[in-house]
Amino acid sequence: MQWEIVIGLEVHAQLSTHSKIFSGASTAFGAAPNAEACAVDLALPGVLPVLNRGAVERAIKLGLSVGGKINSPSIFARKNYFYPDLPKGYQISQYELPVVEGGVVRIRSAQDGKECEKTIRLTRAHLEEDAGKSLHEDFHGMTGIDLNRAGTPLLEIVSEPDMRSSAEAVAYAKTLHSLVRWIGICDGNMQEGSFRCDANVSVRPQGSDKLGTRCEIKNLNSFRFLEKAIDYEARRQIALLEDGGIIHQQTRLYDPAKDETRAMRSKEDAQDYRYFPDPDLLPLEIPASWIAEVKSGLPELPQQMRTRLERDYGLSAYDAAALTADREIAEYFDAVADKLPSDPKLCANWIMGEISAYLNNEGKLFDDCPLSPAQLVQLLGRIKDGTISGKIGKEVLRQMWTQSGEQAGGWKRHDSEPNENLVDEIIKSQGLKQISDSGELDKLIAEVIAANSKSVEEFRSGKEKAFNALVGQVMKAAKGKANPAQVNEILRKKLA
Repeated sequence: MQWEIVIGLEVHAQLSTHSKIFSGASTAFGAAPNAEACAVDLALPGVLPVLNRGAVERAIKLGLSVGGKINSPSIFARKNYFYPDLPKGYQISQYELPVVEGGVVRIRSAQDGKECEKTIRLTRAHLEEDAGKSLHEDFHGMTGIDLNRAGTPLLEIVSEPDMRSSAEAVAYAKTLHSLVRWIGICDGNMQEGSFRCDANVSVRPQGSDKLGTRCEIKNLNSFRFLEKAIDYEARRQIALLEDGGIIHQQTRLYDPAKDETRAMRSKEDAQDYRYFPDPDLLPLEIPASWIAEVKSGLPELPQQMRTRLERDYGLSAYDAAALTADREIAEYFDAVADKLPSDPKLCANWIMGEISAYLNNEGKLFDDCPLSPAQLVQLLGRIKDGTISGKIGKEVLRQMWTQSGEQAGGWKRHDSEPNENLVDEIIKSQGLKQISDSGELDKLIAEVIAANSKSVEEFRSGKEKAFNALVGQVMKAAKGKANPAQVNEILRKKLA
């Protein structure tokens, strides 16, 4: 029997507020255990929650960015369950009326060897408080409780079960991860738990429209683990069904060391949590004027920018998607292409190639790039006008990187104005200017032809590789500084 995998994701994005959702305690990561848990977070008698306006504003941003409906009013509810790191014995969340309802996320993923676009529907996005953490290591068989995270604002973004493979689920998670960072509502740090996923996985016979029994895999904090967990769980369910077994609704955990999921508990339904409106929090009214104010402050969104890059710069869908995978890359490209509009493809190639490679090697983001857009434009300009070759350009870039890296901060926050004559200074001081004088090239090529008679004969007998070997010898003789286009032209004329 052919099986179809059905996947829906619940993504928890920690919102980038400085204080918690219902208290003034800090949300900074890395403090000593329980150092950032105040009386409200600890649920001491007599305390009352006060809603963080910044958390609501970030939820509105997400809702507008995905085309969702901003509900007014929305209602906070108590979600009742017991866990050691949940001091109140309930979590303040939203149930019947979430702050955001509906919306879509458009993803690009490979299907049958081709990249396709697919629309994933969102069910809702609701505000809630995070729980604390149970620490099981270094306690000699006991468990430690750290409540620093308790009360950190979360936006839980719930999709419809629209994904049909682990690749689609990863593409969706990456797109959402990029979006929350793009609009500035979450730092997206998966290692610190700022962005984590729960995957609801079920299988059904191919062609059936009836959903199978789902299992939820909790707390996946890397895209690789998300993919591997879904693939394992799908295989497990298919094998169980084909063996005549029954899928039981469960919450499961993924063990990356064993590459398997294991049962954690039977999966609860909504009624098990006994939701009811929180009596300490009034219904949240969001006026239209506030929504309009938030909307006016949104940046150009990734999908809008992709469309613009393809339309205005003639970039391919692949290049446009790569440049808009991160807002920092997109802003850097925009700043470079704005100064060199005649060759946006060259700008894109160097940004996604050489510049990205240097940053990745140093573990830096694009905002930390030591080269200003104007400096990169000057380098690309010297390549375009023939002053240096692309190969020499890479050597110039290496020296620029070393010298500019001595300045504090990235290109947006240099303590001093970047040296925009740096490219010309390096070319002049190192004698890197490309040889474009036809007389000088003619002499070099004549010497190479005389010294490589075998390659000349092979080329004239129809072996094109021999020509490339001769070009290589010319470039070697010129120490890489010969103009490649002129070398090709003169060499072909001499060998004709």
